[in-house]
Amino acid sequence: MDFIKNNLANALTLANLFAGCVGAIHLILGDYQTTAICLVLSSIFDFFDGFVARALKSNSNLGLQLDSLADMVSFGLIPGLTLYKALEPFGTELLGLHLPFEIKYFGLLVTVFSCLRLAIFNLDEEQRYYFKGLNTPTNTVLLFGLYYAFKETGTFSFLFNNELLLVLLTVLTSWLLISPIKMMAMKFKSRQLKDNYPKVVLLVGGIAILALFQIVGIPMLVIYYMLVSVIFQGQLK
Repeated sequence: MDFIKNNLANALTLANLFAGCVGAIHLILGDYQTTAICLVLSSIFDFFDGFVARALKSNSNLGLQLDSLADMVSFGLIPGLTLYKALEPFGTELLGLHLPFEIKYFGLLVTVFSCLRLAIFNLDEEQRYYFKGLNTPTNTVLLFGLYYAFKETGTFSFLFNNELLLVLLTVLTSWLLISPIKMMAMKFKSRQLKDNYPKVVLLVGGIAILALFQIVGIPMLVIYYMLVSVIFQGQLK
């Protein structure tokens, strides 16, 4: 019984990793629906591994390391591959110039900065009730959400038909991962409304966005999340 108690959270973390691996493979193959399903599963496993560890009091250094390694695949490699796939049609061309390499490799900068962000997070003891910079799962929802909406509905074509905008998106999201901007974490200090007003604003607005825009609303929700976080910077502590 102790074995299950001590390792259940780690098993969920490894399930996150497995789903991320499958999602990455299907993303390369162009099966975006399967990748979307895998990301949903990874997000669920990523949430519940921490929840279970706290509930069972089975937190460990091993679990901490496994969590970051799993997130590196599910929420580090996949967003990088998303931009890699988005930039692939442009070959070596950027602003009318032919570079000596294919610009799709620029997309993997997000993977590099995701790794850096995860390492910084593990060493930073302040990020308990807020994040510094955009966390890797949210960044993945933004980038894959944009690409998935484009593939399914044709929305955001202005972005995916312009290699310069895609490169700028890569640079921007890479910076956001390690930026000093405080971002809201869905953890509650108390049950008082005054302490959780930003989360209420996020929840109500987020539900409205998803109800109105559905698939297209997923990346819009992330942008709304960042906007709410910036507006309520003073309350994030």
